[in-house]
Amino acid sequence: MEEKEKLRIDKFLWSIRLFKTRTLATEACDKGKVRFNGRQAKPSKQVHAGEEYEVKTEAKKWLIKVLDLLHNRVQYSEAIKYYADLTPESELQRATFQAESFHTGKRLSKIGRPSKKQRRNWDGLVNGEE
Repeated sequence: MEEKEKLRIDKFLWSIRLFKTRTLATEACDKGKVRFNGRQAKPSKQVHAGEEYEVKTEAKKWLIKVLDLLHNRVQYSEAIKYYADLTPESELQRATFQAESFHTGKRLSKIGRPSKKQRRNWDGLVNGEE
């Protein structure tokens, strides 16, 4: 077996863009968020084509099948060719529902903090100017 044929699960999950950094992929493996055959997959587990993994990310719970090995991180349009998303429809609906109800904390436009011009106008009214 060539050296290139070996690939760790943490590196694979990072290269197919399920995790933003390899460190996050390794931490997910360590915390039991990556499972193979119902058991926790360690970050050093070797990945082979045809295997299926359950991966829990912040966004959703994935069920992926490895189609081919990807050793380097590539753009999304290329990365999706290396795995099949077998996530059940019910999980996809749950993930979209959570996304819709998720509040980012960003305030709505034109609501909230006053503009500089509005503050000047209010300061003029309070101080008796106009």
